[in-house]
Amino acid sequence: MGLAAASRRATGLVSLAALGGLVACSSPSGGGGDPAGASQASGGGTYTIWDPYPQHDRSSEWVKLLETCGTQAGVTIERTAYDTTDLTNKALLAAQQGNAPDVLIVDNPVVSTLAEAGVLTTADENKLDISAIAPNLLAAGQSQGRTYGVPIGANTLALYYNREVLKKAGVDIASVKDWTSLTAALQKVKAAGKKGITFSAIGTEEGSFQFLPWFWGSGARLTKLDSPEGVSAVALWTDWLKKGYAPNSVINNTQTTSWQEFATGDFAFAENGTWQLAGAKQAGFDYGTIPVPGKDGGTAPAPTGGEFVGIPVQKDVARYPASQKIVTCLTSGANSLTTTTTLSYIAPTEQVRAEQVARDPELKVWVEAVEAAKGRTSDDLGTKYPKISEPMWGAVQAALSGSKSPQQAMTDAQAAAASATQ
Repeated sequence: MGLAAASRRATGLVSLAALGGLVACSSPSGGGGDPAGASQASGGGTYTIWDPYPQHDRSSEWVKLLETCGTQAGVTIERTAYDTTDLTNKALLAAQQGNAPDVLIVDNPVVSTLAEAGVLTTADENKLDISAIAPNLLAAGQSQGRTYGVPIGANTLALYYNREVLKKAGVDIASVKDWTSLTAALQKVKAAGKKGITFSAIGTEEGSFQFLPWFWGSGARLTKLDSPEGVSAVALWTDWLKKGYAPNSVINNTQTTSWQEFATGDFAFAENGTWQLAGAKQAGFDYGTIPVPGKDGGTAPAPTGGEFVGIPVQKDVARYPASQKIVTCLTSGANSLTTTTTLSYIAPTEQVRAEQVARDPELKVWVEAVEAAKGRTSDDLGTKYPKISEPMWGAVQAALSGSKSPQQAMTDAQAAAASATQ
């Protein structure tokens, strides 16, 4: 999908527009096509596909693949592209009216909301083969033990670094393996007259998305925001600001503005996503990437961005076999390599990930990050996630601004999350 962030809150069919949204992979608004007026004849005929990729027009490889998959299934494809939030709302409304599209592609945190609303069929019901999909990626589309669709691919977060800045500061990137060594590197960078690290801590889902690798990397769980581990993650960021290792601008930074800071060439590190690879290559300085380190080492679980392709519930069950063929076509074999390359994703299967790295060795770090990644709605949080995420990003804001201590901020956040999810 595209590369900006949007927000959503899952609170029902009408107010879903507020659901904390596609941080890593939201799209520019736009799109076209008839959302509900296509032929619904069983067998053959026209099949509708809705996706969140309005940046890909009819001449794109993505749309060509959709049409090819339709042809192979013996049907004609009518595709409509929407902005992510708009797509979710329209999918819920269409389901209410009994006029859902045949195939629906949505951001992974939305899947559980649509599933609980009765919009989607399960992978088992339509015999979608998910056996080769990485379990951590599947988990983002699971609710109450059932899987709703197939992930197209994933992106996530890692740390970009500026080799020249680190060299001048006397930092060997191989030494950065945990929070202690990363903080030591930032101290050296500041002492050398350069800037340490930039990230997005804005008070939206985008801020939660960027905070989660540090939160999960501490060993914390979203069901207990104020655990010692969770508090330590907030304290890490707060300490960086107090010591000048990170700029105060992170409090209002989006992922885009944070990237713009890194692109100046003054910063040693930036937390950002796969979607910035093209920008990194155009930055004009020598860069590299490492996974976000866990508190005590290893790769921290970063949140997964990316979409699931699913089959909405239809009154006419005779339509399902052709829909199943379309989904299978989009997500299997060589087509998966085409899809993930076109959409700038890491593939959901080990075989295709290996092919991606063979073509572009620079993706190795991103494959490692995706393999350690975690869905925001995993652990069966489902629609509870946005009710936890909002107090969490509020806590981070409060601690970074100095209005609360990390402990008080997370204590208050846990109380708010517990009340909201009862």
